[in-house]
Amino acid sequence: MENFGKLSVYPELPEEISGLEKLAQNLWWCWNYKAEELFEIIDAELWEDNKNPIIFLSKVSHKRLLEVVENEEFMKQYQNVMNQFNEYLAEENTWFDQNFSGIGDDQVIAYFSAEFGFHESLPIYSGGLGVLAGDHCKSASDLGLPFVGVGLFYEYGYFKQRINKEGWQKALYPELDTDDLPLETVTDEAGNELKIEVKLADRMIKVKVWKVEVGRVKVYLLDTNVPENSEQDKQLTSRLYGGGDETRIAQEIVLGVGGTRALYELGYEPVVWHMNEGHSVYLGLERIKDLMDDFNLDFNEALETVAANSVFTTHTPVPAGNETFPLELKERYFSDYWKSIGLTKEEFMELGYVHEEDSDEFCLTVLALRLAQFSNGVSELHGEVSSEMWEDIWPDVPKEENPIDYITNGIHTLTWLAPEWEEVLDDYLGDGWRNNIEDEEMWQSVENIPEEEFWQVHKDLKGQLIDHIRDRDLERRKRYSNVRLANSDLLDKDTLTIGFARRFATYKRANLIFRDLERLRKICNQEGKEVQLIFAGKAHPADVPGQELIKEIHDISQREAFKDKVIILEDYDMNLARYLVRGVDVWLNNPRRPLEASGTSGQKVSANGGLNFSVLDGWWVEGYNGYNGWAIGYEAEYDDRYKQDEIDSESLYEILEDEIVPLYYDHDNENGIPVEWVKRMKNAMKTTAPVYSTDRMVQEYTQNLYMPAYERGKEVQNNDFAKAKELAAWKDKVRSNWNQVKISSQSKGDQGEFAVQEKLNVGAKVDLGNLAPEDVTVELYLVSNVDEVPEAEIIPMDLDENVRGNIYSYSMAVKLEESGDYEYTFRVVPNDDDLSTKHELGLIEWI
Repeated sequence: MENFGKLSVYPELPEEISGLEKLAQNLWWCWNYKAEELFEIIDAELWEDNKNPIIFLSKVSHKRLLEVVENEEFMKQYQNVMNQFNEYLAEENTWFDQNFSGIGDDQVIAYFSAEFGFHESLPIYSGGLGVLAGDHCKSASDLGLPFVGVGLFYEYGYFKQRINKEGWQKALYPELDTDDLPLETVTDEAGNELKIEVKLADRMIKVKVWKVEVGRVKVYLLDTNVPENSEQDKQLTSRLYGGGDETRIAQEIVLGVGGTRALYELGYEPVVWHMNEGHSVYLGLERIKDLMDDFNLDFNEALETVAANSVFTTHTPVPAGNETFPLELKERYFSDYWKSIGLTKEEFMELGYVHEEDSDEFCLTVLALRLAQFSNGVSELHGEVSSEMWEDIWPDVPKEENPIDYITNGIHTLTWLAPEWEEVLDDYLGDGWRNNIEDEEMWQSVENIPEEEFWQVHKDLKGQLIDHIRDRDLERRKRYSNVRLANSDLLDKDTLTIGFARRFATYKRANLIFRDLERLRKICNQEGKEVQLIFAGKAHPADVPGQELIKEIHDISQREAFKDKVIILEDYDMNLARYLVRGVDVWLNNPRRPLEASGTSGQKVSANGGLNFSVLDGWWVEGYNGYNGWAIGYEAEYDDRYKQDEIDSESLYEILEDEIVPLYYDHDNENGIPVEWVKRMKNAMKTTAPVYSTDRMVQEYTQNLYMPAYERGKEVQNNDFAKAKELAAWKDKVRSNWNQVKISSQSKGDQGEFAVQEKLNVGAKVDLGNLAPEDVTVELYLVSNVDEVPEAEIIPMDLDENVRGNIYSYSMAVKLEESGDYEYTFRVVPNDDDLSTKHELGLIEWI
């Protein structure tokens, strides 16, 4: 018999709970556990299988929906959630509104990122960069910033990982069904699908625009899978980080150029443009061309205008993370561009070079640093590393002075904090704590939580983690066996549990703990003080060494000595991450310092009371206080990788053996609680949760980068771009004549020995060539060797007189406040009164 037809019947929401449909379409539900709980109450098993409210509402029993409408407790919670949701969307007295004014309705901060990790039900992220971008948007929503996100929609997302029986990673790419996702097609004024045109090399393609609601924030995702495009171009946005150079450059043009055009088509007037990594940097080139076409500016005037309100965040000190392209490929995609704006090939390519003569590739990070006057790393150490890494962009400027700032990453606390902890914090921090997460004093009340209650919450969460792992293990074993399998009893809920989960890149050293297997065997199998290790993470499909790490750990886990003591889980995503960061006792992180830009997984663990065991890299250098976790190794870098691995692994084993394992199993005899361990857990929560939140982070972005960029952008555009034209002309004059500037002689000055508080009188003569005294600042560069680390003080000198021609004398007197050794020299820099940062031009002349 052949079926005549096929149909699907979807449940219809009763009018009384029709708001669930609106709730399902806005990702606000995923960081408000009472909202998520509504779906779980309706059908816990169906919710656990999907954790996607759109799929859930299409599959749930209509009979069950009618039942919950009659449930008084459910309806009360439903009304509370919907009231909270609607009040949230309508709120006008937000943190941003209270602290800033002057930005119009359509004027927004535009945040561009190649990936966004909001929730596992929208799998368009690969890892840390995307999750951070998602958390950034959530806090921007909570704080009320005028903010829109721009990204790409990947039809196949990032790959799903399977680990076969031999331990090798397999990458699967299941197609996403847009009907199952919180996406809305964006339409134009006529009601038709909005499609943007973007030129790629010798062809024009169409780009569709989707909208995602993230609380108050809208995120627009660009998609090339439309009928007008060729089959090849339809696939351009199909996979995150898929394909080679050709695919990536096309994706990045779609993101930067297409994203800029989409925002304009939608009526937005971005007043700040934030590039989250270099993938979106072509938005700067598109803006330059628009300004030249629309306002008749020349290239330098347009560049001045674009850079004034552009922010660039670099996330990696690893060379592979700073994308480069062969010049031939750049020429194929951008030759028409540079001709259209009147640049030569050499002038255009120079935008992506550090040194033109010794570079054969075009670097997006370099381009971004030249197109943005505001740039930052993502931790204090990473800011220093980035400044050193890119110091050649500002030659002769001391790396500690170059314009790369830092803002340390954080986490969106309500996304990652277990609901069980939220309920405890309601009791001890007060009802308003969710709106004041960055308040360090408020978090001191964590100390008031009784040890027994604190430990019980952690035990419950650890139990949930292990139950989840057992369920996953059972499902995995079913794939490889036709035999009916018993429930898994993997892992022990009372055993010290250490978690390691992140991308399997070699510099993260997932196998460091296996350096001495015999020693680890003894640590894991000490009777009554056993240790179990959980590993998870994906290696990029093209990263063979990373995949070999997974294979190595899998093989170790199969050895008799490590059976049930070492576990490797497949398909690490945000769902598994939540279980891990909430349930492990200790979070292990041991990259080669200083290659971890920030890292945020450990912050999620600390917020849930877990303890970090980490190399002093990224955020942990700032967060570690000697009591809220443990530090592996030393605050040092090594030229010899083998030596670094040897030192760090020895430190790791010693601390495990001598401190962590004994402390965990030192239980109070009366209550069976490791009291000292719990005290450390409390300390971890109260010292890291307020500091390492995206609420604090986004506030810092707003205060230190967004609003200064907004004010600078407004300044250069006022009065028909008068300031932009003035600055461009002045910078051109300074650059053109800088080679004439010389500190031609130094007055005798004072040398020798001085008493404390005695004044040092110094002087210099400067030949300014074709420049004037108002174009420059002459400075004394005084280095104090009083402390172990030399410290430089930079002091502007006074103009004395015109000696002759264009030679001027400068002098000053400085009081030496402390005894010790000093060194000094002189330098000339451009006058920074009108610059966004002192060394924006990168020009400096030393004596």
